[in-house]
Amino acid sequence: MGQRRIMIAGTSSGAGKTTVTLGLMAAFHARGRIVQGFKCGPDYIDPAYHTAVTGRTSRNLDSWMLDRQTVKEVYARGAAGAEISIMEGVMGYFDGRDPLTDEGSSADISRLLDCPVLLVVNCASMARSAAAIVKGFQLMDAGSKIAGVIANRVGSESHYQLVKAAIEQECGLPVVGYLKKNMEAAIPERHLGLLPSVERGELDPLFQTLGELVSAAFDLDEIWKIAEAPAIEEAASSLFAKKKPATVKIAVARDAAFNFYYKENLELLEATGAELSFFSPLADEPVPQDAAGLYIGGGFPEEFAARLAENEQARNSIRMAAESEMPVLAECGGFMYLTQSIEDTAGRVYPMAGVIPGRTKMQKRLTALGYRELTGLRPNFLLPAGEKARGHEFHYSTFLSDSPPPAIWQASGRKGTKEEGCLLHHVAASYIHFHFASSPEMAARFVAACEKYKENLQVMGREDYALSGDA
Repeated sequence: MGQRRIMIAGTSSGAGKTTVTLGLMAAFHARGRIVQGFKCGPDYIDPAYHTAVTGRTSRNLDSWMLDRQTVKEVYARGAAGAEISIMEGVMGYFDGRDPLTDEGSSADISRLLDCPVLLVVNCASMARSAAAIVKGFQLMDAGSKIAGVIANRVGSESHYQLVKAAIEQECGLPVVGYLKKNMEAAIPERHLGLLPSVERGELDPLFQTLGELVSAAFDLDEIWKIAEAPAIEEAASSLFAKKKPATVKIAVARDAAFNFYYKENLELLEATGAELSFFSPLADEPVPQDAAGLYIGGGFPEEFAARLAENEQARNSIRMAAESEMPVLAECGGFMYLTQSIEDTAGRVYPMAGVIPGRTKMQKRLTALGYRELTGLRPNFLLPAGEKARGHEFHYSTFLSDSPPPAIWQASGRKGTKEEGCLLHHVAASYIHFHFASSPEMAARFVAACEKYKENLQVMGREDYALSGDA
């Protein structure tokens, strides 16, 4: 039995992938179809859009951070129960980790998952030349998965017909839809404070409009046919299969300030013995009393710095948890929150949790971006010395400290290798966003450290410690 899946890839970043993807998701959703979203690469923002449109958690497909079988498992888990999966590509179709290979690219993932591709082409100010662009992509795509074309930024219906005729004659591919130049302008710039507005439903009218535009200008029936593909089922011995019942509770900070988590990270923690308890530092909620571990993911704490600074109960409880030697993982925004303060670009300083001696200062330009391979530098509960994992880095701030704690791991990227992060108490904090599925032992180690912490509390007389109220 087959499945339906389609990838929306672009000739370059900015070609219009997100607009087309969201419009197509909304159009099929409006038809009553169950739609599952995926994002190629490590991005967190586009999956939040997908989730808002489809009502199903979008997942990341990354063939650099994850091995080939794991990418298939992530796809199979996400696609289960959906009638069509729609994948948004990353950058240009062939752009990935290395300019000399397709590793980590949309093309790589399309071949790995045997996924038909709709190529989005910016057709502004061209007609027959659009066919040359498409043909170049066909020739470079070994075992070509490109199955159709979307003409973006055309000037008119007649302009679209010129482009369509040229591509179909020269490339033998159907051109299955178009968007005019003024249609794409509705998507807001992907700025830092956008996710809360997505969660509040403020962009729902935009998503509905995009769905209507796509329904009017795309051949949805033809796309439905193109999307037919061989089934990919989750392996019987899945990486995400539950290994044991929950033995400890791990508190996870999740709100508008902290919301960058790979779904698989949370699932691997659950599979290896954790029950997750979500709380909101932004709402001044303390770490749950029966938690034996704490995970503070990335996000945009700088956008909510004033509110976070006012929330003393949350800040104090997190500091006390860290000082009690509770295992704590803090990634990027979570790392920033654990420092003594955040300084914004206007020079305003806001006190934070004060666990890590040092401060973070926002910059007007991006200070780090890219994949990272991590190697443990010294003993810690997550990635011990010599052990390796993969993740990525993306931030606008810098960490400043007169007496920084020892670095916790070595980070290697395209621009070289550096020591990264802080190890203090039982806190592992850095700018890195880990993908646990790149080294599944990380989740098991995290849970084991939480179990040890729980045992130590009980030895010290905390016999009232409970998991979900049960002794």
